[in-house]
Amino acid sequence: MASRTPGLIALFDVDGTLTAPRKAITPEMSKFMQELREVVTVGIVGGSDLIKISEQLGSTVISDYDFVFSENGLVAHKEGKLTSVQSLKSFLGEEKLKELINFTLHYIADLDIPIKRGTFIEFRNGMLNVSPIGRNCSQEERDEFEKYDKIHNIRPKLVSVLREKFAHLNLTFSIGGQISFDVFPQGWDKTYCLRYLDEFNEIHFFGDKTYKGGNDYEIYESERTIGHTVTSPEDTMKQCKALFMGKSYNGDS
Repeated sequence: MASRTPGLIALFDVDGTLTAPRKAITPEMSKFMQELREVVTVGIVGGSDLIKISEQLGSTVISDYDFVFSENGLVAHKEGKLTSVQSLKSFLGEEKLKELINFTLHYIADLDIPIKRGTFIEFRNGMLNVSPIGRNCSQEERDEFEKYDKIHNIRPKLVSVLREKFAHLNLTFSIGGQISFDVFPQGWDKTYCLRYLDEFNEIHFFGDKTYKGGNDYEIYESERTIGHTVTSPEDTMKQCKALFMGKSYNGDS
């Protein structure tokens, strides 16, 4: 068994990086990630809550990886143990939170898009997840909305309106996945998880939405990380083999 490189950790986004969007990790990818843990410390950092991350990476996710950061690290697990939780409600207060939610729901109610389903705003511990189509849509409807959004910029337009309307609240609006975007206080992006990683002097981050406005952008650009843009789980595997496993992987000598 290979020994781990001291002081080095590899962090991974979930959707588009370890899995196809909102799909479960493949057996091949799951096996590879456990083999990678023999070489480097491995952490997961996703914008979703732990339930959704578990649906994609397995119910044993918090014991399968060294660090699991859900909601950008606002809920943190180390070696299977919960270490920290941050609250958006405590940060904003009930009145400001209600104002933000009411305005967003009114905007979505007046939005003319081909279909709408349910759960347009999902309240998480440290953020709001806003979906113009509604999170209850099917996978086929997700795929169609993603195509529609690329043409009509439904999410970017709504983000622009909210950013201007609520500039005084110092919030970040981060587009991720196929159908939604996250809303959280400035600084509560994925770089939040880095405060738990002081023991590491080399932090690699792998994500697919590393462009400005994407939910991987801030951690990708952070001075504390070495950022890697990936295009699929297969690309993630390929880059990790080259970076951390070299020619010895898959039986090569």
